[in-house]
Amino acid sequence: MEFLSIIPFLLVIPIAVKTKQVLPGLFAGLLAGSYLISPSLVGGLEKMVSYLVKGLIDPKNITILLFLYVFSGLVGMIKMTGGIRGFVEEASSRIKTKKEALFLTYLSTLGTFSAPSFRFVTVAPIMRALLKKVKMSTQELGFVIETTATPVIVLIPIATAFVGYMTSIVDIAIKNENIQADPFDLFIKSIPFNFFSFVMIAVGVYLSFFHHSSSTEESDPDKIGKNDDGDDWHDCDPAVGREIPEKPWNLLLPLIITVTLTLVLTWWDGYKKTNAGLLSALISADVMQSMLTALLFTTLFSFVYFMLQKNKLSDLLSGFISGGNELMSVIILLAVVWGLSSVTEDLGFSSFITSYAQHIPSAAVVPILFLFGAAVSYFIGSAWGTWGILMPLGVSMSQASDISLPLVIGAVFASGTFGAFASPLSDDTNTIARILNLSVVEYAKYKLKPALIAAFITAALYGATVFFF
Repeated sequence: MEFLSIIPFLLVIPIAVKTKQVLPGLFAGLLAGSYLISPSLVGGLEKMVSYLVKGLIDPKNITILLFLYVFSGLVGMIKMTGGIRGFVEEASSRIKTKKEALFLTYLSTLGTFSAPSFRFVTVAPIMRALLKKVKMSTQELGFVIETTATPVIVLIPIATAFVGYMTSIVDIAIKNENIQADPFDLFIKSIPFNFFSFVMIAVGVYLSFFHHSSSTEESDPDKIGKNDDGDDWHDCDPAVGREIPEKPWNLLLPLIITVTLTLVLTWWDGYKKTNAGLLSALISADVMQSMLTALLFTTLFSFVYFMLQKNKLSDLLSGFISGGNELMSVIILLAVVWGLSSVTEDLGFSSFITSYAQHIPSAAVVPILFLFGAAVSYFIGSAWGTWGILMPLGVSMSQASDISLPLVIGAVFASGTFGAFASPLSDDTNTIARILNLSVVEYAKYKLKPALIAAFITAALYGATVFFF
């Protein structure tokens, strides 16, 4: 009956592609799997609830959910207290040339790497304000900013909104295969194998400093003339609106504290366990717990710091809750992914994959997995959804074909990164198009060719790398 384990996945991907939404497909897969295990009128529903509860009450999972909510809540407070607008105003007043503007785009990654949306609302308004000085087409500018967003953020192992989710997805997959390994350690080891990110970063650097590609924005009559001098960049996002105060340190100070404290607490946690050197301590630490502790401290500090600036506690709480609620869809997504993973494992998914994956040549497994995942992520527009769908499949195929686990994990993360970058449905594409006043469709078309070139280079790299790992 192991062949039944593939039924949830046969529902998940077509429904997600058809609806352009990840959650309906995942929910349908979870519901179908629950009824296959308990085929009665209410038995399937009761089983589904038990799988959801099982995932939500796991201590590690609770840590991840808290981290995601508190992180987004802190960003909400930073926005409402003028941290982002202050940074934008300060930076745009100091930049005088194209080289300085592009240098700021790359340098600002050091302080805005926490999440793509956070980076976009911090950097894109600056570039929009400086568009005349930069002398690049708006599409080129958006492309350069995006290559320093998700492709970079997925490579950073601390203090990002991605780390908790990515580690959780790896944890789910290796538990299904009964693999005794640390999920964060596997995530770290997979970073060098996210080839798509490295290729896209290189393309962004090339486009920034050595080449200008053909823009298609003039072909959209609705956008012609909208970037003239009468265009007010303050209207591009609420975080930089004129009614918001200008306080750049409301952004910089919380970020500095979060990153510094995360590193210190991570080292200390590992040092207590191993009494070893810096590197060994960092590897042995409970990174998610350290990041959550650092984030909670920063959030409490920020509440006090913002209140000393005469911000009302009620307004800060409102901003925190509003910001945290922006990630509720991701939290729900995680809960369903945890449930789907459990139900497919109970149906014997790992054994099913092991039985059939051995018929696929080892050299083809990773390139095919990446290209398939890239196609899925493009049509659903979600990196996180793609990772949740494909990671259990990838880890199972890794074990069946005796292929390096970090290599396969890196390929799955790379496939989702492709969709987040290239898809017209992705949050990244739509956010940057809104802020820079671009047509989403035209901008997505502009990005697609270089993204496809990078994807095929990536697939070739995976094909070659399999022989060494």
